[in-house]
Amino acid sequence: MSVRDLADYPWDAVAPYAETARRHADGIVDLSIGSPVDPTPEVVAAALRAATDAHAYPQTVGTPDLREAIVAWYARRRGVAGLTVQNVLPTIGSKELVALLPMLLGLGAGDVIVHPRAAYPTYEVGARLVGATPVAADDPADFPAGTRLVWVNSPGNPDGRVLDVAELRAIVARARELGAVVVSDECYAELGWDGAWADAVVPSILDPRVHDGDRAGLLSVYSLSKQSNLAGYRAAFLAGDADIVGRLLTARKHLGLMLPLPVQHAMVAALHDDDHVAAQKELYRARRDVLRPALEAAGFRIEHSEAGLYLWATAGEDAWTTLAWLAERGILAGPGHFYGEHYPQHVRFSLTAPLERIEAAGGRLAVS
Repeated sequence: MSVRDLADYPWDAVAPYAETARRHADGIVDLSIGSPVDPTPEVVAAALRAATDAHAYPQTVGTPDLREAIVAWYARRRGVAGLTVQNVLPTIGSKELVALLPMLLGLGAGDVIVHPRAAYPTYEVGARLVGATPVAADDPADFPAGTRLVWVNSPGNPDGRVLDVAELRAIVARARELGAVVVSDECYAELGWDGAWADAVVPSILDPRVHDGDRAGLLSVYSLSKQSNLAGYRAAFLAGDADIVGRLLTARKHLGLMLPLPVQHAMVAALHDDDHVAAQKELYRARRDVLRPALEAAGFRIEHSEAGLYLWATAGEDAWTTLAWLAERGILAGPGHFYGEHYPQHVRFSLTAPLERIEAAGGRLAVS
């Protein structure tokens, strides 16, 4: 498969619904794409401004300060001790890594790439770009022979599902039986809401309880887009098996995939400051506390959504029908069709809108 064989970008199909929603007398409430709307924290913006004299090429491997900050962050925030700078690598956002990783790992025709049943579509795109076979499966028993890469996404996008230590252990055990690499996309890990995850750390694939001290074949991917409002900076990183990290570093050097130096400085500031992360979580909590009961009162059933940036809901009908109903009320969401074939009746609502707009959505949902 080549780039020209890719399907149309799915969000283009939402345009007519967006147009309807924009005609609402009080304007659109856009809860579709999870793009941050809050300001970049000043501590981060100041670090960027101070580093604007970036006349030389940056290093693909990242500055020593950035790599050390990533190592310290994993120990402090994710319960992952024992990493060194050889275990980490910055990336230009996480989406490019997700899309390119099958190529960077040398996968291709005849290889299977497993991703969750409710999944961010780029996992499948990356598989198809190299001619590999994407398979949607949540149960490790369903991972087929020939699997070479297993994508984990916890907390999940779109469904907010969290995998506990036992579930992650089972995935790692099955992947090792198959000789597969496990890569865990963990970019919503700071946003735990319900049940066990209200106050606990969402477990990482690199948590020692998951792998018993053996990180071979395991990678964690993280983005600062959501916790630090850095989506426009393209600030992300990976960590894990030092051998795989080294291979990826070599490939990325050849491809010129290097993070701009001012962004690297901004990331250091963001990784060392926990206060802005806690403040941002409270903003999302306030929005969620308005939107969830409003959706439930309007007849939606919320599934999973115990963590992350979204509410995963169904009204028991085709998602396009739901989108039309919402658009008439000036609300835009994301249809479940975008996240695999298994959830045609689900809709994803993002918490990335100002509280005033989410309160407006709540009022509109209350009107039959």
